[in-house]
Amino acid sequence: MKSPGGNVLRIAGPFRAFIQRFAFALLVVAAFGLMMLGRLDNDLVARTQIAIVDFVTPVMDVVSRPVAAAHRVADGIRDTLHLRNEIARLREENTRLMQWQIAARRLDAENAQFRAELGVKADIVPTFITARVIADSGGPFVRTILLNAGHRDGIKQGQAVTNARGVIGRVATVGARSSRVLLLSDFNSRVPITVSDARYRGVLSGDNSERPQVVFMSNQARVEPGDRIVTSGDGGMMPPGLPVGTVVSIKDGLIRVQPYVDWHRLEFVQVVRYELPRLQPAGNEAPLAEPNALTRTANESATETEAAVEAQANPVIQPIAEPISDFIAVDGPE
Repeated sequence: MKSPGGNVLRIAGPFRAFIQRFAFALLVVAAFGLMMLGRLDNDLVARTQIAIVDFVTPVMDVVSRPVAAAHRVADGIRDTLHLRNEIARLREENTRLMQWQIAARRLDAENAQFRAELGVKADIVPTFITARVIADSGGPFVRTILLNAGHRDGIKQGQAVTNARGVIGRVATVGARSSRVLLLSDFNSRVPITVSDARYRGVLSGDNSERPQVVFMSNQARVEPGDRIVTSGDGGMMPPGLPVGTVVSIKDGLIRVQPYVDWHRLEFVQVVRYELPRLQPAGNEAPLAEPNALTRTANESATETEAAVEAQANPVIQPIAEPISDFIAVDGPE
């Protein structure tokens, strides 16, 4: 008597051979079909991708927690091995920071005094939303990370994403419970920046390398290695003054910037909520007159002007109300 398992293997054998023989062709056809679907309805593909990411986000959040804990343990062991050298370095750095703190307090007091005398308006203070990185694409062509916060938490497309060191990137797509961040090093990343000391403006353009380049900067700009790069605030999506990185090389007019952030140690980030104030009409402005009222006022003014001109051209002699005898002395009999 033949076993059922033998029948299943005999039936599945030709099917498996067919799959193995035409697997490459089937994959090519499937990839071509997905490309055509994306071309025909890009919005449908984007909505499907966001829905899938929202569905998978809780699972990825749970899976990423043990990995993050293992990274923290490994970092703790590594830091313990270098603890003595780290303590000596921190003591020296603390001494330098105390000197800078004294200078910073003095300059801050002077700056506040000058602002008060000049009547400078205070800058808009941004707020932050803290989120955790639950996935990293890590691909050679796409540089993005996935956060466990979405539009229900107040995140919007285009907002800046930072950590304790500096700018990481900006929000590219937003779902209900997740959002994807486009890193500064991605090929599609464009961030308006300025050289902090010289105030030369440009755009930081990613090219899928660890050090993005600066484009659209004036040819007369004098930039040197070591100059600090910060956000310029152009466009109103990012607040000005956020630290980005430092200039590391200038070769044949190509400026390379080393970002402050460590791409391999991203765990918690902050999404910057920053919006420029909209123009509002002043409350004490007089309401605009209706067109008919303006027309009536203009006609009345023209009539009055014509009457005044005619009166000057043809003066009218007014009769004297008092009798003439009041002004002429009459000699009576003595």
